[in-house]
Amino acid sequence: MALVIFGCLMVYSASYYSANYHYGNKYFFLLKQILGVVLGIVAMTFFTFCDYHLFKKYKWWIIAITFVLLALVFIPGLGMESYGAKRWVSILGFSIQPSEIAKFALVIFIAGYMSDNHDKVKTLKGLMPVLIVGGFMCVLIMLEPSMSVTMCIAFVTLFMLIIGGMSKKHTLMFSLPAGAVVPVLILIEPYRLRRLLAFIDPWASPQGEGFQLIQSLYSLGDGGWFGVGLFNSRQKYLFLPFAESDFILSIIGEEIGFVGTTILMLVFFILVYRLIKIALSAKDRFGAMLVSGVAFIIAVQTLLNIAVVTGSIPPTGLPLPFISSGGTSVSVFMAGIGICLNVLRQSKGEDIRPISIKKLRKLSLTKQKKN
Repeated sequence: MALVIFGCLMVYSASYYSANYHYGNKYFFLLKQILGVVLGIVAMTFFTFCDYHLFKKYKWWIIAITFVLLALVFIPGLGMESYGAKRWVSILGFSIQPSEIAKFALVIFIAGYMSDNHDKVKTLKGLMPVLIVGGFMCVLIMLEPSMSVTMCIAFVTLFMLIIGGMSKKHTLMFSLPAGAVVPVLILIEPYRLRRLLAFIDPWASPQGEGFQLIQSLYSLGDGGWFGVGLFNSRQKYLFLPFAESDFILSIIGEEIGFVGTTILMLVFFILVYRLIKIALSAKDRFGAMLVSGVAFIIAVQTLLNIAVVTGSIPPTGLPLPFISSGGTSVSVFMAGIGICLNVLRQSKGEDIRPISIKKLRKLSLTKQKKN
């Protein structure tokens, strides 16, 4: 909730000028974010008290509905196009981004399948349902196109297979070809190749593909140690594109500086650490894999976003979890936290921590005395 509230504050700070300039309402992006947060609170509360084992029961329905949503973006009148990409669906006046939902739906499906078929995952045949579902999802998202989300989906699939018990042989078998596909995907699309060249040398095209990265670095550099002060960013005055969404961390760095940004990263670290502890204390394999998947998505997406805005990797379109503008993103991530809280609640109902030999002896002596 601290991250979400801070996110609303920074969305307003990063967007009020551009929102007023383009839409005549400086609260345009803030209101959309607040709506997403409200829906997120409802979803988080619901999933906290709804038995997470129901997800396993309906995993095929969940993945089928997700595929339908991913397909709807290509239907004229329903799918919405922005900057050449069809990633949104308009339903009853509201727009949702199915690819954000797909990441968590895939975690639910893989966790359910792997926990039910743990004895089969050592074989290629046992892995095929996960590989088919994950591969088909990657194809649909790649057609939008969204290479960043596709890579995120691929990482999630590989991670879930590894923690589910996939052998080292199969890990190498799937990892190497997947890694080889990345340069091919970059080369077949001219705009991706231009982004790669701009990443290598942004100053070669300072008014073209390199513009966004240069402005991001200006923003971070201007922040220094302690920042220029909240609401005092200069790069948000239409210099930095997508300042309220994918590059909001640049504005955060400019306004609260390196120290403030480091504290923010520490909060993310604590959150992921707590999720890992919940996964380790889960009362069953399904709950452990479910929470591990949510933790992995948050960790990877945060690291990728940081890497993009600092120029460590080529630009991609992944938002900063809980912070970046985007109603679907914030509400789905909050729903994911609700699922983790549900696993935590159920694990507290049964103490499954290993009992030490010393404690076991004490329990045995106590029983003998009672007898």
